[in-house]
Amino acid sequence: MSMLPIWQALPLQRALSALAEGQLGHATLITGPEHLGQAALARALAQRLLCNAAQGDAPACGECRACTQTRAIAQRPQCTTAKAGEPACGQCRGCIDALASRHPDLRIVTLEINEKTEKLRTEIAVEQIRKLSEWLALTSQQGGAQVVIIESADLLNRNAANALLKTLEEPAPGRYLFLATSRPHRLPATIRSRCQHIALRLPDRAAALDWLRAQGHDGDSAATALTAARGNPGVADRWLRDGTLETRKAVHAELLRIAKGALGPLELAALWAKDEQLSLRLALAADFAALLSSRLAIGEAVPSPQPDRQRLGQWFDQANACRELLSTTVRSDLALVPLLIAWREVFAQG
Repeated sequence: MSMLPIWQALPLQRALSALAEGQLGHATLITGPEHLGQAALARALAQRLLCNAAQGDAPACGECRACTQTRAIAQRPQCTTAKAGEPACGQCRGCIDALASRHPDLRIVTLEINEKTEKLRTEIAVEQIRKLSEWLALTSQQGGAQVVIIESADLLNRNAANALLKTLEEPAPGRYLFLATSRPHRLPATIRSRCQHIALRLPDRAAALDWLRAQGHDGDSAATALTAARGNPGVADRWLRDGTLETRKAVHAELLRIAKGALGPLELAALWAKDEQLSLRLALAADFAALLSSRLAIGEAVPSPQPDRQRLGQWFDQANACRELLSTTVRSDLALVPLLIAWREVFAQG
């Protein structure tokens, strides 16, 4: 079994101890800041539950047939047709080869392609959960546990959540469900209350930097990215790999130009509306508002003109609400204009 970073390894060991004592629940909700590896921890637990060799609170052996099969289903197959960000197609040679070695008692639920539109769904549909419930009612094919991982569980739509609740209310022996999310507040309270909880937490800066260097990043870049990501090594790693740090700089510069009157809200709204990464820009913009607010709170200097701290907090909420709105049919530019006008007013004097 591959080594997990310390912020995943410690919660894993606690969960394995609970398993050894017969205290691991039927359903476990794994939460924490985004990109800390909630799904990776769920996969490690699934591998242990299905391992043929591990005993007590030991992790999965990583060598037995069950471990090999678990890795095959937990990793994206070498699909030759799916584009970046899409799930594997399930039809090409790479997918077929991977499917042949997958563990029959593990299911991973995530976003799927809509067969009608041929686009990636934005929600986990009720049909997926119904199929899952039917599968859980079957006998384990290898005579052991049956394990389900629901990645980005907050994306369950209302009907899917209701269907899942029925499964949680009627736990069967030897069935384990792991719900991974960075936004547990989006899950119904009825689901949260029926799960044990594992919360991943940010590591200290030294441990985070050690991990980033182990991923191949040089020390200076790692330190810069970790600061920008507010101590989240998973986010820092992602930003270093996909160029988000440069986008972040651009977003900060554009918002400051609006604050100074050097750029108009209408102009910036038109530019952002054309960007395929608009949701990312809004997330970075909201983070910038939070960053300025935190600096004001501790008396640190912020770029001029001076913003109003209360309005910054309100704008943070507006930016996140705008991100939610953009998942509907609303025109992007029409949603952005009032938001960017409100940003200018954050810096209005008097």
